[in-house]
Amino acid sequence: MSRSAVAKRYAVALFELAQEHQILQPVVEDIRGIQAVVKANPELKQLMTSPKISSERKKGILSELFATANPLVLNTLYVLQDAKRLGELNDFADEFVLLANKAFGIAEAKVFSTRPLSEEERNSISTAFAAKIGKTSLQIENVIEPSLIGGLRLQIGNRIYDNSIRTKLDHLKRQLIG
Repeated sequence: MSRSAVAKRYAVALFELAQEHQILQPVVEDIRGIQAVVKANPELKQLMTSPKISSERKKGILSELFATANPLVLNTLYVLQDAKRLGELNDFADEFVLLANKAFGIAEAKVFSTRPLSEEERNSISTAFAAKIGKTSLQIENVIEPSLIGGLRLQIGNRIYDNSIRTKLDHLKRQLIG
């Protein structure tokens, strides 16, 4: 996934400020909250990038939506607005989370399964695979995919660990045909 250099510069700036003030964890939580709001409301991006709405009104909307956010986060959103870069908000948030995860020794992972994973299963997967890739833990996103039939498929960055019944059946089918 290609992200803009501009989004990365803003993310690095906020990351360094959060580390300097020793508030990285609360800032990460705020950024994740912003990501959730933006993901749940795609029309928000349209609204925030519209030239028909004044800059002051956009800042008012930001302050209303994210009133509980850390002042560093809110000020960063204002700076993005002033620079007319709110269209970069998703990329900025993604870059920031990547930087924070790297600092905390966390890798993001997608786990594809036929049903939602329990907390115990998530912890077990995190412990087992984090050690394999040299991280302390995994931030797991569980994706339900009934076509797997059973088992799991795990994606960490560009690595895929596939132990699904669907894949095993496909391998068996190729062996029997070939």
